[in-house]
Amino acid sequence: MTIVLFLSVLLGCILLGVPVAFSLIACGIALMIHLDLFDAQILAQQLVSGADSFSLLAIPFFVLAGEIMNEGGLSKRIIDLPMKLVGHKRGGLGFVAIIAAMIMASLSGSAVADTAAVAAMLLPMMKTTGYPVDKSAGLIGTAGIIAPIIPPSIPFIIFGVASGVSITKLFLAGIFPGILMGVCLAALWWWQAKRLDLMTFSKATKQELCLSFKNSIWALLLPVIIIGGFRSGMFTPTEAGAVAAFYALIVSIFVYKELKWSQLYKVLLAAGKTTAVVMFLVAAAQITGWLITIAELPQMLTELLEPLIDSPTLLLIVIMLAVFIIGMVMDLTPTVLILTPVLMPLVLEAGIDPVYFGVLFILNTSIGLLTPPVGNVLNVITGVSKLPFDQAAKGVMPYMLMMVALLFTLIFFPQLVLTPLAWLQ
Repeated sequence: MTIVLFLSVLLGCILLGVPVAFSLIACGIALMIHLDLFDAQILAQQLVSGADSFSLLAIPFFVLAGEIMNEGGLSKRIIDLPMKLVGHKRGGLGFVAIIAAMIMASLSGSAVADTAAVAAMLLPMMKTTGYPVDKSAGLIGTAGIIAPIIPPSIPFIIFGVASGVSITKLFLAGIFPGILMGVCLAALWWWQAKRLDLMTFSKATKQELCLSFKNSIWALLLPVIIIGGFRSGMFTPTEAGAVAAFYALIVSIFVYKELKWSQLYKVLLAAGKTTAVVMFLVAAAQITGWLITIAELPQMLTELLEPLIDSPTLLLIVIMLAVFIIGMVMDLTPTVLILTPVLMPLVLEAGIDPVYFGVLFILNTSIGLLTPPVGNVLNVITGVSKLPFDQAAKGVMPYMLMMVALLFTLIFFPQLVLTPLAWLQ
């Protein structure tokens, strides 16, 4: 009865168009009434404590760093370098999109922001040079979901806070799977580009290549500073976010000189709005998460899936299929916030490494950003490319299936995540 009430209220509110944060609060109130625990003071306390976490401070810092990079010219220079490196090859702009998305993923950690930036700069160029718009949009959109996997990843921060798993370990564990995502996309695009009559660009001279590298070196140093910093223990992921924001500000204003002091208010406001949405979701999810524990929903789920606990691989397949279906109708952040406290006890009882599970879970929810009808990244590329929604979804499909295939490869071969993590620790 408790599970039915939980799902009915949550899904009912979402289907009625109630914002997810308010749907979570309504679900929490319904559970409190059902459990005869309703107290407005407890509700307020849980709401406040949900956002009261030092680790969550990383989110506004990395969001601000991403906004500064887009306004301050770092993103533009990041795209220019791969353009000089591989733009002359057949289908070169597709490879540029993948490389640029991977570099930008290591700077901001936001799939939607990275997709919007790369699509706005590359899609018009791909259109004018005769690239199929649906395939180009699909490739850029799928490359955008690398951002939640390669550190610094905002979804990893949220998962780490919700599960109690080390955020630093999650960051390090995401590096190799993120690179694998890029390699898989590049392989599929290479196979497609061979069959298309695509325009090629003239090869950049050594002088042009050196100049482009010189111009982008300040932007490329940022992921080295971030990863090197928390790898060496010099600073925590939260402190890394502050360093990233400060570094991006200094480079944008004093080195590239593209960000004016007068633009800073606009940048801070945009970062503040994005942060407010995420933090309110996290705070609202704390109410539901606390009540999920009180109502013993994880124990109920454990009893339901108990026959699978002795077979971790089969259990992971069942969980990932369920998460994939949920990801079709729910955005990444609420999916992580709602399911993490429910699934983690089951995962731990089955003896599955929580860091490894975190990588699979976030990869799966990231794929949900491409699936209709709710996929935010799919909506972004639909808007930028001006394609009909169904055509954009069709363009995404082959690349999304490649990501699903990679997800199942990681399920059957966990050492692809765990071995690189052991090397990096």
